[in-house]
Amino acid sequence: MEWLLHLDRLQNLEQLGQYCLQCHRCHLRSGNSPVVFGEGNPQAKLMLVGEAPGAQEERLQRPFVGPAGVLLDKILEASHIHRQEVYITNVVKCRPSENRTPTEEEADLCFVYLARQIELIRPDLIVCLGALATKYLVQREATIGAVRGDVIIKGGIKIIPTYHPAALLYDENKKKPVWRDFLKIKSLLDGERPEA
Repeated sequence: MEWLLHLDRLQNLEQLGQYCLQCHRCHLRSGNSPVVFGEGNPQAKLMLVGEAPGAQEERLQRPFVGPAGVLLDKILEASHIHRQEVYITNVVKCRPSENRTPTEEEADLCFVYLARQIELIRPDLIVCLGALATKYLVQREATIGAVRGDVIIKGGIKIIPTYHPAALLYDENKKKPVWRDFLKIKSLLDGERPEA
């Protein structure tokens, strides 16, 4: 509990990022593997949250720069959303071995960093990229198939779950639903009422 009180004293993303770099709360940091904290506009209206860094992200210490990140950049560009205007991060800040899905324990231990990022940025809209972000930001029992594309309001923030860009690399059928989701996201950012 004392640790969490200390986290609340961190007043900006730079301080939080430096604190996160010292984290050894779970085994993912063994061997001092890099932390991929997040990047983007600290006053972003839109925040994108994935699950965990992959090998490219770990190497460059930046989120969404591997194949899924290249696809995400194309989706953002086609939606007329500029990457430098948004904030991009993950639920888990270190890469699980073999790019596996993070365990519940790993995500539970790391979630406090994401929660504080959200508190500091105060976005209008959060996009959950994939199932893990959806479970942690919408509801633990939520499935991406059931809530994908819905607009959920929690703590005054609109949240839209959609498929993770990595899923689109393996399943072309997911591209059209994600495109519809991003049209809705752009409409919400522009203050328009999105089409159902």
